Amino acid sequence: MPRDAPAYPAAALNPRAHQPVGVFDSGVGGLTVLHELLVSLPAEDYLYLGDTARFPYGDRASRELEAFSIEIAEHLLAAGAKLLVIACNSASAAALDAIERHLAASVRDVHVIGVLRPAAQLAVVASHTGRIGLLATPATVASGAYERAVAAADPHVHLESVACPDLAPIIQGGFPFDEAVVATVRGYCVPLRKADVDTVILGSTHYPLCAPMLQRMLGRGVALVSAGTGVARSVERALASRGLLNPQEGEGAYRFLCTGDVESFRALGTRFLQMPLGEVAHVELAARAAA
Repeated sequence: MPRDAPAYPAAALNPRAHQPVGVFDSGVGGLTVLHELLVSLPAEDYLYLGDTARFPYGDRASRELEAFSIEIAEHLLAAGAKLLVIACNSASAAALDAIERHLAASVRDVHVIGVLRPAAQLAVVASHTGRIGLLATPATVASGAYERAVAAADPHVHLESVACPDLAPIIQGGFPFDEAVVATVRGYCVPLRKADVDTVILGSTHYPLCAPMLQRMLGRGVALVSAGTGVARSVERALASRGLLNPQEGEGAYRFLCTGDVESFRALGTRFLQMPLGEVAHVELAARAAA
C-alpha cells in the first residue's frame, strides 16, 4: 500500500467481508476512482458496472438519474456487493440520498459513498485563498450539490462553477488531442482564471484524463483535485467500522459489467484504469427493470 495502514479497533469479522465492493458510473470515467481503490485497498474484490448504453448522465433530469442509480444499486446488491460506491458526479449529486432512502425502506444496512463530499473536503483543505473552481457536467452544476458540500466543509469558501457539457462525451469517445478539443477545454478554463481560483475540483470522473491539459491552461500554481483518493479513504473507514475489510492475503479480484458495447468498454477502459480489464460482461438493465 502507498501509505501505512491505519490501526482500527478490533472488530469481529463480518461474514460478508469476502463479498465485493460495488462501483458504478455512467461509463468508463469511474474507473479512475476504481484505480485508487485498487491501489489503496488491494485485498478487496470489486465489481464495476458502467452504464454505457445510457451515457452520458450529465444532461439528464434528476428523477431519471435516481431511477437509473437505484436500478444499478439493486443489480450490484443482487450480485453480492457489501458496499456501494457511486463513482459518478452526476449520479452522486442526484441520487445518493435517494439510494440511501431506498435501502433504508427495505431495511438493508449497506453503506453508500458518493464522490462529491470527498472531493469537496479535499479541495477545501488544498485551497489557501478560499477561492475554488469546479468543472462539472450541467446536471452536477445545476444540482448545487458541490456548493452545499463545500459550504458544509467551510462556509467561507467561494466556489466558481463551470458547466462543461462537451467534455465528458469527448473523453468517453476516445479523447482525440486536436485543436478543437484544446479550444473547448481552454474555453472552460477562462472563467476559472478570471475568478483567480487556486484549486479546481475535477467534478467528473472522466476529467482526470485531461488533467495535464487543464494544468497547463490553469497554471502550475492551481491545485487539481479529483475524488479518487478521498473516496478510497471513505471506503476504508466504512468497511473497517463494520468489520467488512477483506482479510485475504494478496490482491483481490476485479471484474466488469457494462450495458453497452463490450469491446468499446474494454478498449477505452484500459486507458482509464491503467491496468488490464480482463473479462467484461454485458448486462441489460432496462430489460431487467421491465421484468
